[in-house]
Amino acid sequence: MTHDETHAKRGGAPVGFVTELDGIEAASVIYLRMWCDGPENRGYVHSDFQRSFGTVQGQRILEAFEQLCGLCTQHGRRPLMRHAVNCKCLGSDESCFANFIATAAEGEREDAMLIATLLVRADMAPLITSLATDFGLALKRMHLGSPQGPQRTHSHVTTLH
Repeated sequence: MTHDETHAKRGGAPVGFVTELDGIEAASVIYLRMWCDGPENRGYVHSDFQRSFGTVQGQRILEAFEQLCGLCTQHGRRPLMRHAVNCKCLGSDESCFANFIATAAEGEREDAMLIATLLVRADMAPLITSLATDFGLALKRMHLGSPQGPQRTHSHVTTLH
């Protein structure tokens, strides 16, 4: 494997499980995977937004999300690696994307822009941060729960990695 191939695949390295994310983060990863998977799954994303927000507002949220994904693809520092739609693993690029969306939705604009520079060229960071804020706030309004997974055996985490 060449240096470029190794570098490009690094973003797909598993760093956890989707079930370890909160609702907004998990949904952002699942919607990213679905959008990248093709027209059929993009249709499901569209249906989810319309069902949750109505036709007009759902279309606006879909357009913001599609623009966000398109800009990440077009202006990405490298290709954004992702796992299959139904994969339980969470890749490092997906983790970064989820953290970006959640940070933007919490109104932490400067931190979100810093994370954005890991995904795209620096000059695109303000634009995708604005789109991530809109998308993240929409996910917040959906009142998403965390994905269900195996029961955790520890009541709290004492070490952050």
